[in-house]
This record gives sequence, C-alpha cells and structure tokens, in this order.
Amino acid sequence: MLLYVKRGAKIIEGHMMDIQGYIDDVNDLNDYFRLAIAIGLILFGLVMAKYAIIRPWWKFVTSTEVDWDDHLHRPLANRTYAFIIALGVQLTIRWILGTDGTTFDTTEPIFAAFYVILSASILSVSIKHLIPVLMDRFSAQGSVTVSGSNSIIVFFLRTVVWFAGLYFALDQLSIELLGILASLAVFSLIIGLAVQQTLGNIVNSFLLSIDRPFEVGDRIEVEETLGSVVSVGILSTKVLDRDERLVVIPNNTLVQSKIINHARGGGDGIARRISVVLDVGVDYREDIDHVKYTLLQLAKECPFVIDRPEPRILLNELGDFAKVFRVYTWVEDYSDEWVAKDWLLRNVDERFGKENINIPYPTSVELSDSVYTQAEATTQRTAKRKMQRERRKLEKSRDEARAELEQISEALKDPDVPKKERTEMEERQREVLNLLAMFDTDDD
Repeated sequence: MLLYVKRGAKIIEGHMMDIQGYIDDVNDLNDYFRLAIAIGLILFGLVMAKYAIIRPWWKFVTSTEVDWDDHLHRPLANRTYAFIIALGVQLTIRWILGTDGTTFDTTEPIFAAFYVILSASILSVSIKHLIPVLMDRFSAQGSVTVSGSNSIIVFFLRTVVWFAGLYFALDQLSIELLGILASLAVFSLIIGLAVQQTLGNIVNSFLLSIDRPFEVGDRIEVEETLGSVVSVGILSTKVLDRDERLVVIPNNTLVQSKIINHARGGGDGIARRISVVLDVGVDYREDIDHVKYTLLQLAKECPFVIDRPEPRILLNELGDFAKVFRVYTWVEDYSDEWVAKDWLLRNVDERFGKENINIPYPTSVELSDSVYTQAEATTQRTAKRKMQRERRKLEKSRDEARAELEQISEALKDPDVPKKERTEMEERQREVLNLLAMFDTDDD
C-alpha cells in the first residue's frame, strides 16, 4: 500500500514539474506574446462567466414569480464583466511589468479605488431594486402611501452609499475628501443660501414620504386648489384640477398648509369609493316613503353607481319650501362623478314627472292646491309599502353587522389567533365599522 502511495506521489510530482516547466516557458516569452496570452485569458474568463454564471442565473431569475430579480440581473451582470476585465488588466500588469517598478506603484491604488467604486455601484443598484420591494412587503395593509416616497428614500440611501464609496476610493488615492469639502465651506455656504428654498422642498418631500397623507390619484384640496394628484416629486407635487389645469404646488406649501384628502373616507384610509351626494327637494304634500323609494330605485339603476356600498336616501332637512332628501351614491372613479350627477338629475326630473312628485318653487306666495298635481293615493301607498321593506332590509343588515362585529371583537381577544388570521379579522372589523358608521344617523 505504501508503495502505491509513493508511486502516486512521484507521478503527481512529475506532472507538477511539467506544469512548472510550461509556466517557465511562457514566462520566458517576450512581452507581446504574454500580452496576447493575457488578452486571450481575459476573453476566456468573460465567456466562462457568461455561460457558466450569467446565463444560468438569468434562467433562474426568470423562473421566479417576482420581478425585482429580473431587473437586478442585467446591472449585476455588467458589473461582473467589468470586474473580470479590471482584474485581468491588473494581473496582466503585474505579470508583464512586475511588482517592483513605478507602474505597479501607480496602478495599484487606481485599481483599489476602482474596486471600491464598483462595490458602491453594486450596493447602489441593489438598493434601487430591493428597497421598494422591502418597503411594500413590510408596510401595513391599508396604509396611505405617497407615490414617489420609495424613490426619495432610495435616492437618500444611494447618495449615502456613493458618498461613502467616493470617500474610500479617494482615500486609496491618498486624496482627503473631507479636506476638499472643508476648503469649499464658504462656497458651500453661499450655495446653501442660494438653494435654501430648494433644499427645503427636498427635505419636506422626505417628510411627506414618512407622513403619507395622500398618493397619486387621490383628490386633495390645498389652499383653494382642488384636484387629483398626478405626481409627487422631490421639489413639488403636481395636481390636475377640475378645469384640466396642471397646478404645481411646492412641497414646502404642502407641509405648511392644511390638506383635505377627499379620497380617504372611512377609518381604514383605503380609497375604495368616491361619493356622489345630491340634495333633492320636494313639496311638503308629497309622501316621504314614495319619494325615498323613487330616488332609491333611480340610484340603483344608474349605470355609473357601484353596488357596494349600496345607495342610501335620507330625509336631510325640512326647509322653508321643501322636504330635502339627500341621495348618497358612490362611483369607482373621479371621471364618473360628473356624468353620474348628470344622469341622476336628468332621470330624477323625468321620473318625478311620471310619479307626479312635485319639486316646489321657492316663493312666499300661498298657492292653491290646483297648482300642484298630487301623487295618486294608490301610488303613494304602494311606494310606502316598498320603502318599508327596504327599511326592514336595512335594519336587518345593521343588526347582522353589529352581531358580526361582536363576534370579531370576541375572537380578537384570543391571544392564540394566528397572525395572518388576526390581520384578516382586523381588516374585516374595519370594514364592518365603516359600514355601520356610514349611516348611523339613518333613523327615518
């Protein structure tokens, strides 16, 4: 056994001597041949990296369900190629020119600085693609987010990374970055005073991303400007008003002003609906249930009104000349608000004519009964019965919602409820609370 081991060791030693001989022969070649060999090895390394690492990696990331790794693949692949080329050039210089000359002493800090910058670049591009994903994953469901807030945070983190990378890279070149910045202190002070307002907008945009008062698409009102948020930038927020004018509001103004967000009704802060509210007045001699049933049917027939939440009709006021009913409906998008109002008003006018429901004129002159054509008693009684059924249906829905709310509250007291199930129950609890809160005053 020992004999075989010795024979194997001699064979390996012989191969090593042969390899060392080949290496010595290559080292004895002139610089041009060695340069050609080095270029060939660099190209071979690039090809191997492409087919052994980059392509299998691409097949893996495309097979996953997430998108962030697809976007991250190309930047990291390019930086891998850059690293292979830089390392090949560095080793080539060491091989051909040696490690004792001035060229080596000059190029080594440059390569070290390059590797620092390359590392900062890899970290920066990773932050660009990973931070938004992490923030979306760990943000609570139902939280109001400012569109662009991820970009602001990413911008801040990438700035820190690049500043640190630049500092350490210059340190490799024996250049003191802080000394340069200190020498520019006066100049920086002048620039800071000149761009004070701009810097304030940038800081306030970061505060908006933390406070999260609205997001793109929300309808907000700021200093008599009412419109939908188009974009949130580092310096300003752009709002499209009802006259299709683009209003640019500096972020300083937003932070210092009162903001009314018309898209955030309900306790959970989720914009699921846009309310369309109409007030309709009728003559005092009209039957309440007849009017409410007629308006309710119209609201349900409107093609722009969503099914949930269901339309509601409330007697809102006993005015000087009319009983004022308030029609609550909801549409899915702001663009449907005006067409929904137009449809409802047109059809209210037509349907009231068919049902003999009168809309009074505001006048202090006493008019005789002959001026108004009262709704027929039979029609009123039918509408009254239907409205009573609707009222019972609504009361039943309320009772069921209250009972469900009690069940959820009792279930949430159990500390052993799984986290996922608890989150779903809390979400349902908010929905039921919103449903009960919408029409707690509906006692008609």
